Amino acid sequence: MENELRDGATRRRVLSLLTMAVPAVALSGGIVTPAEAAAPRGGAVPYRRGKALLGSYLSLRGRTLTESLALRRRQLGREQRILHRYYPWSGYAPVSEPEVPAGAVLMVSWDGTTHKRITSGKSDRDIALMATRLAGMKRPIMLRWAWEMNGNWFPWDGAHNGRKPSGYIKSWRRIHRIFRQEGATNVAWVWAPNWNSGPNVSWNRFQNYYPGDDYVDWVGVSGYNFSRESPRTLFSPIVAAYGKRKPIVLAETAAIGHGRNTKAPWIRKLSAYVEDTPSIGAVVWFDTDKQKGTSRNFRPDSDAEALAAYRKMVRKTRFSG
Repeated sequence: MENELRDGATRRRVLSLLTMAVPAVALSGGIVTPAEAAAPRGGAVPYRRGKALLGSYLSLRGRTLTESLALRRRQLGREQRILHRYYPWSGYAPVSEPEVPAGAVLMVSWDGTTHKRITSGKSDRDIALMATRLAGMKRPIMLRWAWEMNGNWFPWDGAHNGRKPSGYIKSWRRIHRIFRQEGATNVAWVWAPNWNSGPNVSWNRFQNYYPGDDYVDWVGVSGYNFSRESPRTLFSPIVAAYGKRKPIVLAETAAIGHGRNTKAPWIRKLSAYVEDTPSIGAVVWFDTDKQKGTSRNFRPDSDAEALAAYRKMVRKTRFSG
């Protein structure tokens, strides 16, 4: 057998026969077929080592999404590989996203609600509706449900749910199960805490909210240079905790200026950090100048130096996923 397996064609035939012969096996995430067990890292949105997907949440003052995409295409000489959109927990579930290019991955940040409302089954209908709508799009989707759960600013975070991260885990697993039942196999699951916890106490550490490897395809993180933090400060704790097991997506990141020509150096640091960190498989810039309630400008073209640094970064092979 050992000599025969040195031949590539023979090896593929043997592996094919083995896959056909092995029945579905039960894991903690439910019944998993051999094909699913052998799926690439990243699930429905595969991770490619050394090639990060580059995209953005794009909302520019005075421009439609189509116009904003056209502007970035002219400036950068390339397409967005991820388009990030936000959806409410209930009351709306998208049927399609016609403005999102066919070749782009749609990243959905879907609001949550209280843990009890989910774990009690009261939200099952809303969950099933979203599952069927996303499945119906028949395109790869990264689903970032109830992000930044280790903060204290959302209804789904631990601070608003009795300081019990276990409720978040139970909610995630229930949603995951319903999506599987509804056939939403085009969805890759993105679990995405904030880079630091608020409050910064033991019960609220991001690790306490992790649903388990069987329920997560990508690990995401939100992090900005609001207090001049470096990319390494923002992202290395998440990379160290999960990068050997899961691909990492910088799901929300951008730089704000701290005076003249301060954004470009941060972008260069981000580029270098991603190049030095192979587990990062996607970077999603928070590209807007109209964040509600703030005057922050996250756009990479807020000044000529920043745009030049950003253009140089996104044209690198490392960002060609």
